[in-house]
Amino acid sequence: MKRLLIATGLLAFALHSFAADDVARPIRVAVYQGPGAGPSRANLITVLGAAKGTPALQISHLSPAEIRQGKLKDFDVLIHPGGSGGGQGRALEAPGREEVREFVRNGGGFIGICAGAYLATDDYEWSLGLIEARAIDRKHWARGKGTVEVELSPAAKEFFGTGAAPIAIHYAQGPLLGRREWDNPLAPEYESLALYRTGIAEKGAPEGIMPGTSAIVRANFAQGRVFVFSPHPEMTDGLGFMLERAVTWVAKRDVPTKPKVATKQP
Repeated sequence: MKRLLIATGLLAFALHSFAADDVARPIRVAVYQGPGAGPSRANLITVLGAAKGTPALQISHLSPAEIRQGKLKDFDVLIHPGGSGGGQGRALEAPGREEVREFVRNGGGFIGICAGAYLATDDYEWSLGLIEARAIDRKHWARGKGTVEVELSPAAKEFFGTGAAPIAIHYAQGPLLGRREWDNPLAPEYESLALYRTGIAEKGAPEGIMPGTSAIVRANFAQGRVFVFSPHPEMTDGLGFMLERAVTWVAKRDVPTKPKVATKQP
């Protein structure tokens, strides 16, 4: 009995130590690098490199070929940046897209920004199908670029530590996310964290379509987590922390609760 108690105690200590070490180690982040990745990727790398939170972020680059080769197993989080969602999805090819889905299905984290948000939907033949979402008004996807206002949900205000005022954020033709009109059993419904309150309607895009659509969403996908930004926090002064908190959440680490934004950004 004494030996059993000692063995049980050692096992409990080992499990506790493993869990503590796992929480303390850096979050291993892979940023997609390849066809379809736009210039905003540089901003993303800068913001991630400047992150001062705990745990630290360990940033690497991953090509479509490396994803197809199964190298996602060495990471906690995959980020697909702005650029071209179709370009990124096609570069991954069907085997690479399945590698990403399997990575998230088995507990990995996925973040999509703008083009990466298109990629996360289940709306295109090259999509990943990580969230049950469509891009509203696909015909006018190139509706323009500029600063827009988003309103956070109560849960998002708590998550990001913000005040009640809308947040001004850079927009560059990201998807206007909306619910699917039918169920996709393979893709989970998403939680809408922010709605567009103002919009951009250039290049023939109709007025009034953008406000009220989702700008930021998140979801669980099997054992993993998905976080999607239609606009660009990494290209907006003072909003890099939103991306850092998203990384922490999809990596299943503790997210700090200290307020970051009290009023609308200039």
